[in-house]
Amino acid sequence: MSTLRQTAPTADDILGLAEACLARLPPHMQAAASNVRLVVQDYADDALLDEFGIDDPLELSGLYSGVPLIDESVTQPSIETPLVFLFRMPILFEWAVRGDVTLEDLVAHVVIHEYGHHFGWSDEDMDRLLAEE
Repeated sequence: MSTLRQTAPTADDILGLAEACLARLPPHMQAAASNVRLVVQDYADDALLDEFGIDDPLELSGLYSGVPLIDESVTQPSIETPLVFLFRMPILFEWAVRGDVTLEDLVAHVVIHEYGHHFGWSDEDMDRLLAEE
């Protein structure tokens, strides 16, 4: 008799889902997204949560850090590397609690939302792209 061992998706699993989502973007968007560093961590650190006034670390599933492309200037380019953070445990918690969405779809939603900040998209732009997923 064998036992089935199930474990929570790892940071690498979340990263793989995020990269698959990015690979489905149109080529011109993939090119712009390639300048953004994607980081998966279990939770946002305390300093970041404090900065945004968030008490419960499960409330923050992703974050964009950088200057949106629409605010970049040829004469004054940003020296900051744009980053997208995905926070694994809040994503997994939402996935488990909701039960009505696949992990792939939930990660794609967070990825599109955070990269949307990089592109300078409105919430309507992000919703439209997610509807096309």
